[in-house]
Amino acid sequence: MSMDFRAFLKDHIVLLDGGMGTLLQARGLRPGEAPERWSISRPEDITAVHRAYYDAGSHVVLTNTFGVSPLKYPPEQARAMVRAAVACARQAAEQSTGGQARFVALDIGPSGMLLQPYGALPFEEAVSAFRAVAAAGAEAGVDLIMIETMNDSYETKAALLGVKEACGLPVLVSNAYGADGKLMTGASPEAMVALLEGMGADAVGVNCSLGPEALAPVVERYLACASVPVLFKPNAGLPRDEGGRTVYDVDPASFSRSVAALAAKGVHLAGGCCGTTPDYIAALRQALDGLPVPRETEKQRTVISSYTHAVAFGGAPVLIGERINPTGKKRFRQAILDGDTGYIVSEGLAQQDCGAHVLDVNVGVPGIDEAATLVTAVKELQAVIDLPLQLDTSDPAAMAAAMRCYNGKPLVNSVSGKQESMDAVFPLVKRYGGAVIALTLDENGIPETAEGRLAIARRIVREAERYGIPRRELIFDTLTMTVSADPQAPSVTLDAMEMIRRELGCATSLGVSNVSFGLPGRELIGSVFFAAALERGLNAAIMNPKSGMMTGVYRSWMALHGLDPQCADYIAFAQDWQPGARGTQAAAPAEEAAAGLRHAVRRGLKAEAAREAERRIAAGEDPLALVQEDIIPALDEVGRGFEAKTVFLPQLLMSAEAAESAFVRIREAARASAEPQPARGLVVLATVQGDIHDIGKNIVRLLLENYGFQVTDLGRDVPPEHIAEAVVRLRAPLLGLSALMTTTVPAMEATIRLIRREAPWCRVMVGGAVLTEAYAARIGADRYVPDAMADVRYAEEICGGADVG
Repeated sequence: MSMDFRAFLKDHIVLLDGGMGTLLQARGLRPGEAPERWSISRPEDITAVHRAYYDAGSHVVLTNTFGVSPLKYPPEQARAMVRAAVACARQAAEQSTGGQARFVALDIGPSGMLLQPYGALPFEEAVSAFRAVAAAGAEAGVDLIMIETMNDSYETKAALLGVKEACGLPVLVSNAYGADGKLMTGASPEAMVALLEGMGADAVGVNCSLGPEALAPVVERYLACASVPVLFKPNAGLPRDEGGRTVYDVDPASFSRSVAALAAKGVHLAGGCCGTTPDYIAALRQALDGLPVPRETEKQRTVISSYTHAVAFGGAPVLIGERINPTGKKRFRQAILDGDTGYIVSEGLAQQDCGAHVLDVNVGVPGIDEAATLVTAVKELQAVIDLPLQLDTSDPAAMAAAMRCYNGKPLVNSVSGKQESMDAVFPLVKRYGGAVIALTLDENGIPETAEGRLAIARRIVREAERYGIPRRELIFDTLTMTVSADPQAPSVTLDAMEMIRRELGCATSLGVSNVSFGLPGRELIGSVFFAAALERGLNAAIMNPKSGMMTGVYRSWMALHGLDPQCADYIAFAQDWQPGARGTQAAAPAEEAAAGLRHAVRRGLKAEAAREAERRIAAGEDPLALVQEDIIPALDEVGRGFEAKTVFLPQLLMSAEAAESAFVRIREAARASAEPQPARGLVVLATVQGDIHDIGKNIVRLLLENYGFQVTDLGRDVPPEHIAEAVVRLRAPLLGLSALMTTTVPAMEATIRLIRREAPWCRVMVGGAVLTEAYAARIGADRYVPDAMADVRYAEEICGGADVG
């Protein structure tokens, strides 16, 4: 329509629509049938559903394109589905008798695949697929785009990047959180807000997965940290089966009260997801009537993020580990030249173990392809370490490549007051999002006075704001100079830092070790300068976290300033402190940190796990003993951490990958010695008919195989008859079924009924975002498995010691 959605959003609480799948089931959608096909085969039904939502009061309806993707359909067929779906929504808007403004939003759902390195889908291929769908929607004339039900931060970034590259339409982004308040791959609400705000989403929020009461804490965390409008589109509670029908446990009145209560706290866009109908939207419209329109406030939070969590500048000082840098490090320089990413990752792990909050990543060695090397380093580090990264490069091409592939909101090092630098860096920050280290130098060099450095900072702020980058994204480095060359240099640096904090309100960072260049006992004087900078309000220090003296200053300062409850961190550090020592046991070299097969598997170091297994087999150790004494205990340790919510899915997957790399060597050795490998049992896996989302199944397969089970994976969208035939033919003792979509749960129930008739000996475990323990029991499953480790535990219970078949 002619009205601009962004303008409308400023002055209205926006009412979104409700669920689609359950309404189509009522109109005859068969179990396993793809709803998106109905936009072409039965457009009158799709139009009727949209019209019902408009008539109920929705300002925005989402097109019937949730499952449309070039990854699933040929490109021209996908475009045809988008065109047909938009036409249905447009026709409904014209036919509706409601008097409210009516917008059409292109609905973009997840691909159903996990991105590399945890899955098979390359990041750029995902971006391309989302870009194609967004371009088709823009061409068909949608008013805005909504990316929804995303449960992985990296795929969310790929989707938003694809949309931004396809068009300039408003874009809403919504994620699906579990009961633990995290995405499937571990992202917190704060991490997602940091990523999505940085990339320019018009609104961010939460949908699907649970009911409004269960998701309320997640929404409140969004409201606490988001500076853009927040949306909320929950399910109608949890599903259950009643007489063969899927029903939900929250009625329209209760649903609308719960959602309206959050709108009163600041939710700006509201609607419903699975299980909700036009009745829910009509009730919500009445509940929202009279509420004031939220006025979003600039939260002034300087944050960066990894794929799991955000790190804020302005509270407790942030430690940025400086060791991934070739300057003055011959061994590290050689590792870069040799492409030895294992050494780089080990150095990162060592700094993480020493308490770093962020890792600086610099691979600037003459003669290399810095862009390719930095991208590789970023990907390898993010595969096994969940700390945010500082992308440290003076090469704009390398910076652009690394920012594009980074999973989260990075810290960029750096921009300066030189116009050339600002012209190169700020467009990248605007496009990809990020906080930026800003150096107080310009074409004339580094000013000798604090006032001169402040003047450069003012100019950088003005230029950033010209690009639409708020000053909260700037972290100023007033440049630590060596005291041996100028006795006044440290004072000027600290004075300038204090002036910037006071006048501009920006966070600050310093490379504290620079003060000691040219002096003996560098750690000593550097530590004292670090303490002085902290006392003057330093927000972040680029330092060596493996330095016992530096870490001692930090832990002591935190305890003395009430930032270490009960002095717990100080006590843990000081118990190992030895007066006069240059460091602690935490300062072990990177090579030592990576020693041992069990350690390599636990930390997800694939190359190291393979090398260690090969070395120990060559030394005469029993290959199968390595499995029982090192690999399985390491996987168990990570698995217990996952179950306790201290380890996230990516770490679990990388540990399994590391175990697999060791298994390759072990299997080769076992074949060479002609020793049979005992199987723990056979498990058949399948995603049920009509469901193309096999992320969960693939994760389960990987873990089961690395625990020694033999797995037959039938793939996705598998008819019940094919599953039963495989179970009978293999006489499998255990079957695992996966379903992500509400519309495919009936296919799961049909499969279980067939298994009971054809293979009564077989136990069935089921999992998926739409399932609950009670619902799983109602459809006849033997066990509901909420995550991959639960599958492993049940497989151990059922067939852990059994022979195959």
